[in-house]
Amino acid sequence: MLSTGGAGQYAMEMALVEDFRIQFPFEGVLTAGRTDRGIADEIFSRYELEDTPTQRERFMRSYLERLPSALETLPGSMLPGVQELLTQLQCDSNVHLSLLTGNYVEGAWIKLRHFGIDHFFESGGFGDHHALRDDVARIAVENVRGHLNHPVPDGMACVIGDTPADITCARAINARAVAVATGTYSFAELQPHNPDHLFSDLSDTATVIRSLLQA
Repeated sequence: MLSTGGAGQYAMEMALVEDFRIQFPFEGVLTAGRTDRGIADEIFSRYELEDTPTQRERFMRSYLERLPSALETLPGSMLPGVQELLTQLQCDSNVHLSLLTGNYVEGAWIKLRHFGIDHFFESGGFGDHHALRDDVARIAVENVRGHLNHPVPDGMACVIGDTPADITCARAINARAVAVATGTYSFAELQPHNPDHLFSDLSDTATVIRSLLQA
């Protein structure tokens, strides 16, 4: 949905450099498609940081304190078609919009509020406690079920994402996978992972909605 210009990684990097005295903390660390918990797990292990709840909280808070400034400083934007797609889906009484993200819950809302789209989402699954995106997806489905107070049948949910991990987590919850080549992975790189639908971006709103709502 969003391109933050690398604000999230930059804020984490500054937290590690300034508060934990680690130089070049993300050298060799893959971040695309991962949860914040998974990234933190690797950072704490790689640099042999004291792995306690207190230090984990310190790291998260240090990152979150820097995130709003990073979003203001670095060039970011809402991706093509996102505003229109969310607006139309929100008007459909048969659609429930839920946020599935690897971000810490507070970080996710900071990003959504910055771009003015936080009001579209009523529930979600976040990356605070799970390293694997599949587990976040399972939590998201449970939260949707609780919010709606009824089951979500297999094949009725859709996961929209821009990495192979998003396609994989869709399979983990028996959802349809809608891949969008607006992130690190190109159209050609996403195609071999066999998403149910693959788009260059979300600008063709009518076609995307038809794909999402097909039975």
